Amino acid sequence: MARNTQALCRICRRENLKLFLKGTRCFSDKCSFDRRSYAPGQHGQKRVKYSDYGIQLREKQKVKRIYSLSEKQFRLLFEKADRMKGITGENLLILLERRIDNVLFRLGIASSRNQARQLVSHNHFLLNGRNINIPSYIVRINDIIEIKEKSKNMKHIIETLNTEMRHILPHWIEFNKEEKKAIIKSYPIRDDITIPIQEQLIIELYSK
Repeated sequence: MARNTQALCRICRRENLKLFLKGTRCFSDKCSFDRRSYAPGQHGQKRVKYSDYGIQLREKQKVKRIYSLSEKQFRLLFEKADRMKGITGENLLILLERRIDNVLFRLGIASSRNQARQLVSHNHFLLNGRNINIPSYIVRINDIIEIKEKSKNMKHIIETLNTEMRHILPHWIEFNKEEKKAIIKSYPIRDDITIPIQEQLIIELYSK
């Protein structure tokens, strides 16, 4: 599993976008991005003019960091998207959204994608009645995701589900909060992804 050892608040400031990498802290007045919304470092407040390559690279880095992927993981997912029918950029974003760690984050079971990855890796969930410990698993229509009985009362899960600062539940997922069970009803479409991403820049970068 890819592990990011950087200071997470600095990543948001570098990308000039709140990426919600630290869970509930991102919604509080302690959020570093809200307090200092400029790039970190001595020269962070200076204006920087990027080349075309630099703009494309920054966009790729931003998406990698949003979904907490390593370069290898991101490249493999891009190649898979490129082999699929349709528009490669849209395919890539839809595959990212279909990762099970992202699905758990969208459901509000985890306060961040990093926390979701850890929960999956530690065997707290069932997929279609079987153990699942692979955060990169790409969900399919009619997949059923549920919290294991012994994990339903975990403090982190209960607190996150009960917090008011949750993302809107995607229309393509049906979630029973009482039973802590979700069903994938359909696949997301490009319009469902409201994060400001210019996927065409990533396509141009990998096309060089």
